[in-house]
Amino acid sequence: MEWETFVKRSRTIAALILVAGLVTPSAAAAARTADQAPASRSFRIPATVVLDGYRMALTRELVRAGVPSLQAPLTELRTQADADLTAGPWSVMDKPQLPPSNDKHDYLSQAPYWWPTQPATAANPWGCPYVQKDGVRNPAIDDITDHAERGEMFNAVYDLTLAWYYTGDAAYAQRAALDLRTWFVDPATRMNPSLDYTQFIPCMVSGRGIGIIDFSQQFTDILDAVALLNTGAPGWSASDNAGMTSWNKQFLTWLQTSKNASDEAAATNNHGSFFDMQEAALALATGQPALARSIVVTAETKRLDDQIAAGGGLPQELSRTRSFHYSTFDLVALTRLAMIGRHVGVDLWHYTTPGGGTLFKAVDFVVPAATGQAAWTYPELQFQAFAADDDIHAAADAGDRTARAAVAHLQTPPGGDLWLLRPAPEQLDPISGS
Repeated sequence: MEWETFVKRSRTIAALILVAGLVTPSAAAAARTADQAPASRSFRIPATVVLDGYRMALTRELVRAGVPSLQAPLTELRTQADADLTAGPWSVMDKPQLPPSNDKHDYLSQAPYWWPTQPATAANPWGCPYVQKDGVRNPAIDDITDHAERGEMFNAVYDLTLAWYYTGDAAYAQRAALDLRTWFVDPATRMNPSLDYTQFIPCMVSGRGIGIIDFSQQFTDILDAVALLNTGAPGWSASDNAGMTSWNKQFLTWLQTSKNASDEAAATNNHGSFFDMQEAALALATGQPALARSIVVTAETKRLDDQIAAGGGLPQELSRTRSFHYSTFDLVALTRLAMIGRHVGVDLWHYTTPGGGTLFKAVDFVVPAATGQAAWTYPELQFQAFAADDDIHAAADAGDRTARAAVAHLQTPPGGDLWLLRPAPEQLDPISGS
């Protein structure tokens, strides 16, 4: 019975939250009331792949016990979820264009910095040939709705599922279930489980591996949302879960066999980090923990050795014009990969590269700028200190003293700090990941 295991772990997790300075001592005391719960109580630990299922279960108990420090983030979460109740559902069938496959069920997105040179005509609907204008975004790419709707759907499903999990309000779960069925399961509206046509360039390239980040950046939120819904959400059936599992297995196979995926897996910067994170999470979600473990272990040398300098900086991201954004963005992938590693017995946090770099050092590298203690001295067109918040929270929870000391000095991101209710790093600054 999972309740007994939860009781044993609740004090440890409560102590972790307390030491990190995120919850008052009264919250830790409330957690201890688990000892008085009846052994027959119906209780399920969510089989999450990034989030700590035990921590989520404990936090739900604290929320429902009325712990004061959780009420403000709960209010913000509910505000977001309430808006999601009337948005969507979304589908790849909404776009007016046909992908190169002539099948609207295929996801389609266009490379942002490529422009037509001719007026669109019936004979030349895309205005080919295309030329690149580096750094100049073509607004016409927004006419293809898959990219934007995918992002809205991911956010809505996660918000709605978390709101249901903490409050028990059935409307949230039922709407999340509808959104998931529409995008992934229903034959008339589902997306094919592949990304062959991401960041295509009309009349030149039908799709590119670089576009896989459209999904890998946030798709693991969907995997965790499904795990939460599987604990007994109203409106979410065994058939729904079977449909999602089938989709995930097919998508994982595509990631392991397609040319686009092979290209993306070979990337040495944040793209490669996100690819590994997504693949490992899918392996775990589809019942392949040994594969997930292998991916995380390989990332020690394949990603951390190659990306983290001795002092903690990420040289491939520091060379970019948005160096703070891309450093914190890459850290989202690496810290989430470390959280996946925890599920399969791999401690990515404490791995030390041959040069002396660690994931803790990589997070500590951004702390002075994130807390206002020092200026960011690398190129950055739009510095936003709060972009590092979740990375620092994750390192603090994993035991990093520098990060723990920094938590109290973080700049609150737009929409509030939801870490207590959503303790896995997210991209917090508004720029498309690429």
